[in-house]
Amino acid sequence: MADSFKVLGQLAPSATTNTDLYSVPEDTQTTVSSIVVCNQTGSAVTFRLAVRPMGAAIEQKQYIYYDKSVAANDSAFLIIGMTLSDDDVVTVYASSGSMSFSIFGVETS
Repeated sequence: MADSFKVLGQLAPSATTNTDLYSVPEDTQTTVSSIVVCNQTGSAVTFRLAVRPMGAAIEQKQYIYYDKSVAANDSAFLIIGMTLSDDDVVTVYASSGSMSFSIFGVETS
C-alpha cells in the first residue's frame, strides 16, 4: 500500500448550495487531517460540513458541522482526523459565496 500526503480538495462553492469538496477514489482509504474554512467577507457567515458514506443522499445524521459561524475575514481550522473509505464524500455548504474550503490528508491505495 502506498501513502500519498496531499491537498485532497479546494473550492469556493456557490452560496446556499451543497457542493462536494472531496470524494474518496475507488480502492482507496483516506485519513483527513484537517479542513480549513476561510470567510473572505466583512461579515460573519455560516457553513455546513457533512460526510456521506458511499455517496448516499444527504441526511441530517451526516452533518459534522451545521450552520457554524465564521467571523468576518477569519478562518476556522478543523483538526478532524477522520477516516473515510472508497466512495465516501465530504460535502460542504456556505451561506455566502465568499467562503472557501481546503481539505488535507493522506490517501492510501
